Amino acid sequence: MTDEDRSEEVATDERRQHDRSRVIVDVHFDGGAATGVASTKDISLGGLYMSTPTELPIGVTLALRIPLGPRYVVVKADVVYSNPGHGVGVRFHRLPDEARMLMERELPQP
Repeated sequence: MTDEDRSEEVATDERRQHDRSRVIVDVHFDGGAATGVASTKDISLGGLYMSTPTELPIGVTLALRIPLGPRYVVVKADVVYSNPGHGVGVRFHRLPDEARMLMERELPQP
C-alpha cells in the first residue's frame, strides 16, 4: 500500500460519522436506471457499502430495502463512492426514527 493509498483510507475513515458493522445481507435497490439486488459488506447508521457489478454513478439517489432481523428498513440513499464493476458506497438520507431504532437494535456493535 502506498502512502497515497493510506492517506486516502484515513481521509475516508475521518469522514465517517458512525461506526460500521460487518453485516452481509442482500439489499434490494432501485434508482437511476437500475434495479437489482446487491450484498452489503458493512453498514452503519450513516450508510453502507454494497457489492454489485451494476454501475451506479456518484450522485444518484437509490431506494434501498435492507433486511434486519425479522423486518426490513426502507430508506433513500445517495451514491457517494463508486468502484465501477465492484460496488458503491451510499449515504442514507435522514433515517426515520423507526428505521434508526431497528438498526441500533439489530446491527452488531463494532
